[in-house]
Formats: sequence, C-alpha cells, structure tokens
Amino acid sequence: MKRIFTLCVALCAVATSFAQVDSTKTNPAPKDDTIRIGGMIIIRKAGTNNREVVKDKEYKIKTRRDGKPSNLTTNWIIFDFGFSNYSDNTNYSSASAQAYAPGSNATWFDLKDGKSRNVNFWFFMQKFNVIKRVVNLKYGLGLELNNYRFKHPVRYQETTAPIPNPTRVILDGTVGRTYEKDKLAADYLTVPMMVNFNLTPKRKKGFGFSAGISVGYLYSARNKTITSDEGKEKAKDDFELERWKLSYVGEISLGPVRFYGTYALKSMYERGLDVKPYTFGFRFSNW
Repeated sequence: MKRIFTLCVALCAVATSFAQVDSTKTNPAPKDDTIRIGGMIIIRKAGTNNREVVKDKEYKIKTRRDGKPSNLTTNWIIFDFGFSNYSDNTNYSSASAQAYAPGSNATWFDLKDGKSRNVNFWFFMQKFNVIKRVVNLKYGLGLELNNYRFKHPVRYQETTAPIPNPTRVILDGTVGRTYEKDKLAADYLTVPMMVNFNLTPKRKKGFGFSAGISVGYLYSARNKTITSDEGKEKAKDDFELERWKLSYVGEISLGPVRFYGTYALKSMYERGLDVKPYTFGFRFSNW
C-alpha cells in the first residue's frame, strides 16, 4: 500500500512539472511597454506598475555661423551696369592735339550719353574686418568694359606692322555714307582697393559706403563702326591709349540697392587728348 501511495505522489509531481512547461510555451513572457512623448521615453516594466522616464540627450555640432563670424568674407561674381563718359579738357589748338586728330575741335568726341555704357564683371570681392566690422578693408579683381558711342563719325586708324605708325583719328566725311554705330571700346583688368564703412554691421543688407582707388590694365581696345555701305567694321589696336588707368572709386549701400562710381586721375590717351573717363551705375552684389 505504501508503494502504491509513493508511486501516485511521483506521478502527480511529474504531471505538475509538464503542466508548467506547457503553460510557458502557450503564454510567452510579457514585454516592456515603451511610450515616447517629445524628448521623453516612458518605460513600464513587464509585470509591474513601475514606470521609468528616460530623457533624450541632444548633441550639437557647432558651425562657423553658430560661433564667432570670420574676419574675412568673400562675395563671388558681382555685376555692375552703368554708363561711361569723360571730361574733355583738351586744348584742340595745341600741336599735340592736331597731330593726333588733325582738324579736330571740341565737338569731335562728343558722346551719346545714354548709349555709352559701362559693364563690369568682378570675379570676387573680399572684405576684411579692421574695427568691429564697422571699418573694413575691401578689395577685389575683375573686368571693366567701357563703350564710348560717338555722335559724329570718328574713326581710329590702327597702326600697321612691322613698322608702327602713330595713331591718327579722322572725322569721316565720305559723301553718302551714314553711320548706324560708331564706338570706341576700352577694356581693363582692374583691382579696386577701398576702405569700407558699414554703418549697420548686424544687418546683412545694411547702410554704408566705401572709397578708395583702383588700378586697371588695358588688355583690349577697338573701334567698331556700322555704316550703310561698308557694313560692320572693327579695328583692333591700343590707339595709343594709356596702358594703366588709376581711378578714384566709391560705392554707396542703401539696403538692397547699391551704387558705384569711378573717376580717372589722368587722361586715357598717351598723347594729344586730355580726356579723363568716369563711370557710374548700379552694383548687384550680396554686400
């Protein structure tokens, strides 16, 4: 009887252990619940009422804009559009003026003001902080393109190689010939150097002005004419223009609108004519 009772107890223990194993298979262990609210994560541990709150950590990588601004800023690709003209102080009765332009007088080189244009293309301009970004040094490199449209049929005679001849300028009096266009083009590679005064340093498009000088080198000159009988003609030469041009330069910034101006210190011709060119117009740039 004792043996039968012992066997029954053992069978019950084995059955109980199998029942626990089956229960585990059919009812998997509960998992933690996770809820995210904004920058917080709330975790409820399985089988408990306890909740754990974890805050996200934010990491910032500072850029130059977040930190101190650079003392050197660069503005790439700037365009100017304006007008070219000159002040003519030539003494046309002098021997040098008559040698360069025989028979010339004070009206020969009069310009069509609205059609004498100036277009500048600046590769870059840089501004270097000197005093609290209010006083800055500003400089750049670019091309100055000047077109002088004449009222009268002025023609430049280019020198001929291998024996160069002095340049002569004539007033074309050919009967029956009419001029649709007559212009002198003078193009310079130019470096401006200015002191800039930024009156509103905390604004991107503020108010201020700049003044200084520029040095230009004449790399191309040509006299282009379009006539009724010859059509389009183009003479390429330096026409004894000064290779180097030194000018006063200035600009004014009025918020998003910018103006520029230049005035040469000496005549644009090597001999004969005392003509000092100047330009003015609009500047399209970031600052």
